[in-house]
Amino acid sequence: MNLFDVYPLFDIEIVKGSGCHVWDNAGNEYLDLYGGHAVISIGHAQPHYVEMISRQAARLGFYSNSVINTLQQQVAQRLGKISGYDDYSLFLVNSGAEANENALKLASFQNGRTRVIAFEKAFHGRTSLAVEATHNPKFSAPINRNGHVTYVPLNDIEAVRRELEQGDVCAVIIECIQGVGGIQVAETGFLQELREVCTRTGTILIADEIQSGYGRSGKFFAHQYADIRPDLITVAKGIGNGFPMAGVLISPLFTPVYGQLGTTFGGNHLACAAALAVLDVIEEQHLVENAATVGNYLIQELRRLPQIREVRGKGLMIGLEFETPIADLRRRLLFEQKVFTGVSGTHVIRLLPPLCLTRSDADEFIGRLKNVL
Repeated sequence: MNLFDVYPLFDIEIVKGSGCHVWDNAGNEYLDLYGGHAVISIGHAQPHYVEMISRQAARLGFYSNSVINTLQQQVAQRLGKISGYDDYSLFLVNSGAEANENALKLASFQNGRTRVIAFEKAFHGRTSLAVEATHNPKFSAPINRNGHVTYVPLNDIEAVRRELEQGDVCAVIIECIQGVGGIQVAETGFLQELREVCTRTGTILIADEIQSGYGRSGKFFAHQYADIRPDLITVAKGIGNGFPMAGVLISPLFTPVYGQLGTTFGGNHLACAAALAVLDVIEEQHLVENAATVGNYLIQELRRLPQIREVRGKGLMIGLEFETPIADLRRRLLFEQKVFTGVSGTHVIRLLPPLCLTRSDADEFIGRLKNVL
């Protein structure tokens, strides 16, 4: 049997990691400014993380959600405290797309409506309703195109108002910093007005914090720059530092009903050990604050480079837009300078490094970038 060939792969096999660095099977060391699509939050092979997972695997890796799992309760309590949402509830699943599916389902259960507002350039996953809310027709099969979703421009509050005032919108789902869309930042005033109009029209506001959450933006959640509280918040990626895990933070507006939601693997013992280790390290090493400090420094230094048309983002979620296509530049960064970066479209390089990135790492990246500009 062969693998189903859906990924265009670089001819590199990564076999080892430590902090913000990875090594290939030929022994070459790379600076990781991409974190495996914003997944690596506390660093590759972080010692406390390795020890927590190893210890839990030796004790119990999995049992079903038909019995009490105090590790799930610990994750909920710790996450609520660190994020400022200790009055919310937590439903644990396995991936970002699954988190968004369940958030949209909860919203529809709550108000009985079926239409969703999403934003141009949005990405919310590749499954069922999540892919319908993703603004890329290449990802949607005919079975996914059911007319549930209306797309409006990001930061256009009048376009949102026109849709919500029709009274049939179940939810608005938004990335406060779009990731796949090219690090497009939702404006503070727009988010505040969005919160107000959703409340007034009985529309559920869902913040997709799958890429921007867990400290990446320099706050625990990117929407906290606007001082708003969404009704539902989806998390994944950084929650497990590479271990498959995700969740939905659910406001007290919602009442749980047996059978409405469910998952086989979500919140299993091993995943919870990973999540608790991540929270330990984020707190002990002040990684949210580090993302803000080092991210701001990196953004300022990148803005000094005249070859870059625009630098966007917050914290360690950064987009570099160029006047010309960046495919060759990205390949040279990877193969000549040994730096992993991401991409959005044809003109934007994305930086999503581990949150433990140091100022020295940032300087090293800028030096290597200058070598290929």
